[in-house]
Amino acid sequence: MLSAVSIVTLHDNQTEAWHQAQTDAGADPDASQEAASDWLRAVSRQHRANFDLWHIEDEARMPGVTDAELAAVKHRIDQTNQLRNDLSEELDRTLIAWLEPQSLPYPDAPLNSESPGLIIDRLSILALKIYHTREEATRADAPPGHIDRNHERLAILEQQRSDLAGCLESLWRETVAGTRQFKLYRQLKMYNDPSLNPSIYRKLPSQIPGEPER
Repeated sequence: MLSAVSIVTLHDNQTEAWHQAQTDAGADPDASQEAASDWLRAVSRQHRANFDLWHIEDEARMPGVTDAELAAVKHRIDQTNQLRNDLSEELDRTLIAWLEPQSLPYPDAPLNSESPGLIIDRLSILALKIYHTREEATRADAPPGHIDRNHERLAILEQQRSDLAGCLESLWRETVAGTRQFKLYRQLKMYNDPSLNPSIYRKLPSQIPGEPER
């Protein structure tokens, strides 16, 4: 069901394909998904949210951006970040549904502090960091020292990802064996909920008759 190697490979392949599609109108960014399992398609959707979020955040840092443009970008960042978290939770729900017929995860097993969905989210971000750091390590117009510095950063990122992929593989293997468990921990973001974010609800009329203003 879960293979860290397959996930890392998918992340790398789709990061490359989606960047190529940005510069080549003829590229097919979804071609690598055709033979993928439902599980890997779910991993791909979560990675796509991180991919989009990365590039939307780049827009917010562009020199000369106006206040109105920045506000619009911030709105898109919030929406995409919410999607990213929702899709991470969906990965965990899918895994738990697959395990339940086997009476897993075993409730008396030691609890892992991080779920597979959250680890996969971190692997997704590392794939993007590795791709863009590799670009910087091969820049033809880079200033002195830039290439060496980014080769050093790339080695660190690759090691981090290798370690994290190993942790994911171990967690899944031990969960299936009944010697470790994980839980679905919802992120419960507050900033996008008009009823929980005071910066929103204090500016809006009450949606509930008789509800006091706060």
